[in-house]
Amino acid sequence: MAIIDNWKLVVLERYAKFDGRAGQGEFWWYYLANLIIAVVLGVLAAAIHWVFWLIFVVYALSIIIPTVAVSIRRLHDTDKSGWWMLISFVPFGGLVLLVFYVMSGSPHQNRYGDAPAPAA
Repeated sequence: MAIIDNWKLVVLERYAKFDGRAGQGEFWWYYLANLIIAVVLGVLAAAIHWVFWLIFVVYALSIIIPTVAVSIRRLHDTDKSGWWMLISFVPFGGLVLLVFYVMSGSPHQNRYGDAPAPAA
């Protein structure tokens, strides 16, 4: 439970922080939580009522900024510029980003700051 509590605090503290670095734990726990919430809201919207579609849309819009922020910080951890996110507009550019996100971060300080603390 400590791992989950840690990533929640980190993401809330860095809601719109685009500088610094995000370790693999922070990044992947954030995406897993949002995937679960999106799937649950999508299933409820399809099965129950249109109100859940509205909730789903509001939720999706509300996580745009923190998603971009944590993605840029994850790229910084791998010593890449946040501008690499623009490659997602190119066909198969999302695969390149996925490779960057999966890569281990720099173990020491890089041009974006100190190495992030472990997720646990």
